[in-house]
Amino acid sequence: MPKLENPIQMAVIGAPHGVRGELRVKTFTGDPLALGDYGPLFASDGRAFEIVDIRSAKTVVVVRFKNVNDRGAAEALNGTELFIDRSALPDDGEEDEFYHADLIGLAVKDETGASVGKVTAVQNFGGGDILEIIHAGKKGVLVPFTEAAVPEIDIKAGFLRIDTLAAGLVEEPEEDSDEEATRDQKEAGGDR
Repeated sequence: MPKLENPIQMAVIGAPHGVRGELRVKTFTGDPLALGDYGPLFASDGRAFEIVDIRSAKTVVVVRFKNVNDRGAAEALNGTELFIDRSALPDDGEEDEFYHADLIGLAVKDETGASVGKVTAVQNFGGGDILEIIHAGKKGVLVPFTEAAVPEIDIKAGFLRIDTLAAGLVEEPEEDSDEEATRDQKEAGGDR
C-alpha cells in the first residue's frame, strides 16, 4: 500500500464476535454501515482490510474482513485503527458541514482579523464538538465549536474566526465592580 498522504481515521477494531473471525468495529462515519462503501481500509502499518460483510449491532457494527477466518486472527486485530485517504471522502456536504480533518491546521483569527493561533485537534467528550487550539502561545486551549464561538469558517482561505468572548477566551467586562459601587456610593454621600 502506498503511504496515505492525508489519513482519516474511519474506525477502530474491537473485540471478536463469535468464533468465525467476525469483529466488533466502532465507526466514525455518519452512517456506520457506510464503512463498507470506502473501499479498502488501511492500518497505520500499511496492512489493507477489505470488508466482506457488515451489519449493525447496537453501538457498533459487526464486520467480516477478507482473510480473517477464525477467532485467533480476529483477536490479534483488537485495537487496530483503520484509515482511508482524505481524497476518498466526498465533498458534497452542506455549506456548514466540515470534516474534522479539514479544520485541523486552520489558522485562528480573532474579531479584528488578527491571527492568534491554529487548530490542533477536534474533540468530542459527549457534549458536542470542541476545537483544541493554540491561542496566544498557549497549547490545548478548548473552544466550543458553536456558531457563536466560531462565526466564520473559510476552508479554502485556510482560517476560521473566533469570537473571543463567546469562546471564553476573554472575561466579560463587568458593568459595576464592587469597588466602583462603593466609590460611587461614597461620592453620592452614602455610607456615613
